Formats: sequence, structure tokens, C-alpha cells
Amino acid sequence: MDSLTNIGKSTIVAGVAGALFLGYCIYFDHKRRNAKDFKKKLHEKRQEREKRSVKKNKNKMPDLTDHEAVQRYFLHEIQMGEALISQGDINNGVEHLANAVIVCGQPTQLLQVLQQTLPAEVFTLLIHRMREFQSEIVTQTSSTPGLKLAESTNDDLE
Repeated sequence: MDSLTNIGKSTIVAGVAGALFLGYCIYFDHKRRNAKDFKKKLHEKRQEREKRSVKKNKNKMPDLTDHEAVQRYFLHEIQMGEALISQGDINNGVEHLANAVIVCGQPTQLLQVLQQTLPAEVFTLLIHRMREFQSEIVTQTSSTPGLKLAESTNDDLE
């Protein structure tokens, strides 16, 4: 009987401790949500997290031999580019669209579609970014023996 009362007491103590902790969480969550600048801080944190994610994955190209990975990457980059441009973050949006063009199987057609759908200033930035990327590739391939740049890349940009 003595062990049974100890179990009953410890259960009651655990229940009270759990209820106090839950009350503590609810109280501070309510206080946090009703703070004047809660939504502003939350929005800023989300934007900062997204920017860090963009920087982290910036040059993370998929395995070009895996067609499904390339397709997922392409769709993700198009979506991110469109979303960032619509939010007003033109430079990061253009960066994502440039990544999509780079892995696209038919970059000329994609560039034609983008030219028709994007504002002229944004499309011009995209072309400049593609030329910068091409220069980076040329620099990398000249320093790395055995790598060759595709011949059609320059034609696709014009």
C-alpha cells in the first residue's frame, strides 16, 4: 500500500508540474502574440531565414545526370525567382531565374518566354547575370584542365 500511495503522489506531482508548465507556455505565448511588433519581427525573421537559405543553396547545382533532380531544381528556381521578383527582391529573383536557365534543356525558348513575361529592366538584369555566369565558367574552365564550355551558351544569350 505504501508504494501505491507513492505512485499516486508522484502522479499528482507530475500532473501539477505539467499543468503549471502548460499554463506558463500559454501565458507567454499570449503575451508574445499580443506584442505590438510581433508580426513585424516574425516577418523579419522569416525574410532573414529565407535570405540565409538562398545564400546557402546559391551555387548548389543538382547532379546534371539525374534528370529528375534537374527538373526539381529547375522548377524550384523558377518558383523562387518569380516569388522574389513579385516581392520586390529583383536581384535574388534574377539569380534564381538565371540558375533555372543554366540547367534548362532549351535555354533559348525559356529566355524568349522570360523576355515576353518579365519587365524589360528585369530581363536585362537576367541577361547581364547570364553573361557574368558565362565569364565565371570560362575562368573556371581555363583553370581546370579537362572541362569545356558548351559552344551554344553565347548564342543563347543573344
